[in-house]
Formats: sequence, structure tokens, C-alpha cells
Amino acid sequence: MQPGVPAAPIVEVDGLAVHFPIATGMFRRQRGSVRAVDGVDLVVNKGETLGLVGESGSGKTTLGRAILQLYKPTAGRVSFDGIDLTGLTSEAMRRMRRRVQMIFQDPYASLNPRMTVGRLIGEPLKVHALARGSGVDKRVRELLHLVGLSPQVVNRYPHEFSGGQRQRIGVARALAVQPDFVVADEPISALDVSIQAQIINLLKDLQGELGLTYIFIGHDLATVGYISDRIAVMYLGKIVELAARDELYENPRHPYTQALFSAIPIPDPMAEARRKRIILAGDVPSPVDPPAGCRFHPRCFLRERLGNPELCVTQEPQLSEQFPGHRVACHFARDS
Repeated sequence: MQPGVPAAPIVEVDGLAVHFPIATGMFRRQRGSVRAVDGVDLVVNKGETLGLVGESGSGKTTLGRAILQLYKPTAGRVSFDGIDLTGLTSEAMRRMRRRVQMIFQDPYASLNPRMTVGRLIGEPLKVHALARGSGVDKRVRELLHLVGLSPQVVNRYPHEFSGGQRQRIGVARALAVQPDFVVADEPISALDVSIQAQIINLLKDLQGELGLTYIFIGHDLATVGYISDRIAVMYLGKIVELAARDELYENPRHPYTQALFSAIPIPDPMAEARRKRIILAGDVPSPVDPPAGCRFHPRCFLRERLGNPELCVTQEPQLSEQFPGHRVACHFARDS
């Protein structure tokens, strides 16, 4: 996002929930549901990268897919550039996919092994009638060059490439339709460390060149911090903290965020030896039956130390702006 340019929302998420039913018995009666995403409010500004972090099972991938309507939300609304995606018909959503795309986590699973690279990248061009005949071949070669691959590989199959090269093909396929908004779902987690920096730098370069807006989902806080303008922290289906990257790294306010950041290695042996790690008690509760009140309260170290512990058990904290530009869902964030 360019400095000095006013932020203009391109994606607005209101009360988004995705519950997966649990059916048991011979007649497959619903006995409950997995609350993978459970009431998320979010705004993504045009031209920015919003990082999304949290433990495995926190709902990051489900949220990304629900925003793009790959999972149908149980409740809530997703607005893209003023258009309510949740109210679109299947045909209207198919046309909208030209503007919203996804880069999947696993480049081994997201590419059809029976299709050549040329067909994989060229198919979206044909589906959306963006090119035909020799124009498709020309555009495919341009896209391969754009992501750092030789145009000579158009007739090769995915199994003939390394993991990093496959992910570049996935990026080229996502960019083929010239989207405005891309959800990158842990795009480097399946890659070797030596390749990860190349893909991250590629995404940053393409964002500047093409004016893209990203949601970048990841586990590695250092990587997410490198590419993101703002960062949202998820826990058990909810966003618990949201702030600009530098503000979040310097002043994490939610106890869960503080625990996550305490686990980031510091490349200074003296500083690493002096700092105190925050070890959370217990395991992440089940999303089938999340705790009442604040979902983090069974593992929270602030609850007993700073305030009325019963408040956290009985009253759910709302994600609110408790500091300028810094939203936190914690009753005692101001005291931490």
C-alpha cells in the first residue's frame, strides 16, 4: 500500500461464520457442529497485504476460503468492492472469480497432474474469454516469464518440476485472469527454506507491479511480518487482535499474541538468553464446544493476575479499538 494514499476498503467481512455439521448414526442426524469460523469482522484495504496468523485449527484457511465463497458461510456477509458475494448466484460468482483468486498451500495437490503447464495456466483465460487461439499461448508464455519460469516449459507436466517451480505455476495460474484480490493460503509452508524467500519476494514484486491486494495466511510470524502491512491474529475461530505490523510486533496486547511472539527466535544469543518465554497451559479447546466468555480464558495468564477472573468466563470480549489503530478482544488488554 503506497504511503500517503488514503486507505480504501476493497473487502469487508461482517459477522462471518462457517460451521461444519457433525452427523452420526445410521440416519446421519446432526449432533453438533465444528465452529471453524465464528463471527469475524474484517476490512481489507485496496493495495495492502493483510497477514493472518494463528495456531493450526484456528480457522485461518477456512476464513480465507469463505471470503472467496469456496466454503459457503453459515452466517454473515462478505462484500467485495461493494458487491455482496454471499448473495450472488453460482453463475454470477463464476464471473466474479476473475477478480478474486487463491494461491493454495500445497503445490503438489493443487495442480492437475494430467494437464500440461500450458493448459493449467491457459484454462482460466478460456473460461473467462480473455484470450483465444494463439493469444492464449502468448499470454501463458508472458505469465511464465512474469513468475520467473522459462516459456519453454509449456508442454511439461507438474511432476517434472520442483516444489518451488510448482508454486510459481500456481501463482501464474492465479494471476492469469488479472485479479484484484488474492488469498495466499500458506503458499510457502510446503517449500524448502531456500525457496521460500524467492516466492515471498515474487509476491511482493508482483503486488507492486500489478496493484494486487493480498490476504497472506501463515504460521511463520517473521515471514508474515515481512510481507504484511497489517496483521490479524486468530484463535479458535475468532480474531483476537488486529493492528499495523510494526505496532503489533512492538506492542502485542492480547495474551495469546504475546505468547506467539515470545516464541519467535531472536538472532542474538544474549538477548535470547535474557528474555522470558510465555508457555501456555493446556491445549486449544475443541471448536465443537468452545469455552463460554473469552475463548482464551482457560489458557490465559492475565486473567488471574490482573482482574476479575469471572468476567472472562461469563462475558465475551469484543474486538474493539482499545488503542489508536489497534483492535484487541481482551477485557484486560489496557492493563497488560
